[in-house]
Amino acid sequence: MIDKEAKLSNKIFEKDIEKKSIRDGFGEGLVTAGEKDKKVVALSADLKESTRVHLFAEKFPERYIQVGVAEQALVTIASGMAAYGKIPFATSYAVFSPGRTWEQIRTTIALNNVPVKIIGAHGGLGSGPYGSTHQSLEDIALMRTLPNMIVVCPADNQEAKKATIEIAKNGKPSYLRLERAETPAFTTEDSPFKIGRAETLWESKNPQVAIIACGSLVYEALLASRDLEKKGIDVLVINSHTIKPLDERIIIRAAKTCGAVVTVEEHQVAGGLGSAVSEVLSQNFPVPIEFVGIQDSFGESGTYEELLKKFNLKSKDIIEAVKRVIARKNN
Repeated sequence: MIDKEAKLSNKIFEKDIEKKSIRDGFGEGLVTAGEKDKKVVALSADLKESTRVHLFAEKFPERYIQVGVAEQALVTIASGMAAYGKIPFATSYAVFSPGRTWEQIRTTIALNNVPVKIIGAHGGLGSGPYGSTHQSLEDIALMRTLPNMIVVCPADNQEAKKATIEIAKNGKPSYLRLERAETPAFTTEDSPFKIGRAETLWESKNPQVAIIACGSLVYEALLASRDLEKKGIDVLVINSHTIKPLDERIIIRAAKTCGAVVTVEEHQVAGGLGSAVSEVLSQNFPVPIEFVGIQDSFGESGTYEELLKKFNLKSKDIIEAVKRVIARKNN
């Protein structure tokens, strides 16, 4: 059942649940962050509307810089601004930044430990019609390897807004992954959110498996949990929106409680959330794990829904992963 402390939408499982884009939550959150702190500035690589930074540019035109199609300059300029006291949000598509800008991020931002916020829009498969060249499925792996870097992958629109406001205040290099497609808005203004703290959203009476998810697939995990409970299979669902620093305490506790784990992400299974969870559990409490994610493949052209089905990222696929890991646990 839904955890009371999660404070989720009361329409969470209804067909008419409202859908919003995660990137829109970022745009709204950036305006709020700018209102709270005059040091917040925004930069774009000729993708102002697509990344939703246009909302900030309209409100604070004197604090917005259009760099043009020059992503490596984008993050390097941002690092210089941060060194002189600004809080820069450098925005582009994730395939371009961190995809094209990783060395500049490493050397001028992470190494110097300056508070630049790297915003990677169109993460995952949501830019489906654009094809594999624009579908970033490796960005979490790139960014979580960097010392000093915070990595956040919000579950919905409201969480993206909260994450934006929080990273503006954390004084650290931070990567915020945004998804393009409109996805269920299932958290609320009252839902708890804190960077570095995972949230339990669903917990049955005697959970046999912990499902640990990030991004919009957290909602698919909730759908799977509802259907599993109807089949007599108890699980718990954890929203691990912060991939670095990972909430090791709650993940270890979940493994001890359930004895098996399924990770869920719209990213390569190599190097992403699943890898991070495995690293923690292998050192502290090893249990059988199944990984729902992109299995060493590039994306394809198609609608978002078509691609989720193609790459086995729907609730039915999570259900099958839960059954597999239970079988392994019981062997």
